[in-house]
Amino acid sequence: MARFTLPRDLYFGKGSLAELKNLKGERAMIVVGGSSMQKFGFLDKTVGYLQEAGLEVKIFEGVEPDPSVETVMKGAAVMSEFKPDWIVSIGGGSPIDAAKAMWIFYEHPEASFEEVAKPFNIPVLRNKARFVAIPSTSGTATEVTAFSVITDYSTQIKYPLADFEITPDIAIVDPELAYTMPATLTAHTGMDALTHATEAYVACNRSDFSDPLALKAILMVKENLINSYKGDEAARDKMHIAQCLAGMAFSNALLGIVHSMAHKSGAVFHIPHGCANAIYLPYVIDYNRKVVADRFAEIARFIGLEGKTDDELTDSYRNFVTDLNKKLSVPATLREYGIDEQEFLKNADRISKNAVADACTGCNPRETGEEEFKKLFFAAYYGTKVTF
Repeated sequence: MARFTLPRDLYFGKGSLAELKNLKGERAMIVVGGSSMQKFGFLDKTVGYLQEAGLEVKIFEGVEPDPSVETVMKGAAVMSEFKPDWIVSIGGGSPIDAAKAMWIFYEHPEASFEEVAKPFNIPVLRNKARFVAIPSTSGTATEVTAFSVITDYSTQIKYPLADFEITPDIAIVDPELAYTMPATLTAHTGMDALTHATEAYVACNRSDFSDPLALKAILMVKENLINSYKGDEAARDKMHIAQCLAGMAFSNALLGIVHSMAHKSGAVFHIPHGCANAIYLPYVIDYNRKVVADRFAEIARFIGLEGKTDDELTDSYRNFVTDLNKKLSVPATLREYGIDEQEFLKNADRISKNAVADACTGCNPRETGEEEFKKLFFAAYYGTKVTF
């Protein structure tokens, strides 16, 4: 038996943020990151709508770009004191991911991070609060997923918490929030969305429910990401939907080793998550083609790329990704990104070993051990062709 889980309600389109006026409850805690939501007026709108709904509101702000275990525990403590029956997180993937983890420890203060970091080991939620996610970036799709990525800075490891319990109850996908993204963030989050959809389409848990979502998302990225990067509002509307569709796909089909590599190297080398995914994706396509070239070929056909055989079509799709990276000014290699060679060599064994244990590795279509990860990291650092 398989399972397919999404938020109970998803509100989308310009102005959908106003749906907050219809929440029923007593207290809402807003979890937000930096100053952008305040600067552009969205935080004030969120507070106003919640107050219009008759809720007492408290704000927890300052979630860092890669939320830490310490921030999560601090937020959970504030929740325990305030006792919200709604948790509302607005912003990029980081504050929403942090709020999901805070939710766990608010409802289960006895839980340990080590236990909830084990895949699908989060205790039952919604005993105290329900969750609303409002994304301001077009990439992570955490508003519709069963995932949250939290960083332990003491070990320099990013942990993807995974459990359907942390799938939000309500997702509000209002594209007006995404209009404020700078070009580089638009590029990185867009490639994150493409990676989500691509990995979902070849993942071991893929299904007839996730496949159409993944394919549609990839097509929408192809048609809209470059114009979104250039600031076109209509394209940003489409990308905000595309990333959400990709999230629905991967939350249920799960992911693969592009994400394993990004999680374990991102915390060490401080690479933005979407950028790391973009760098690794072409190399992993060539690695996984040994077992799923037919799936990559199906993607290529669906989005109108050229090729007669599965190999030719897979080449076309990998080349499409590589060309897209170039147009978005994404580095082709880790070295081009600026990682010092000695720093890379010093950490290569560690990140390869840690990637094996990542929650995303198990659903990759091709079994991958420490030796294979190390070869992939070296290929992505020096820009060598993956033929193994």
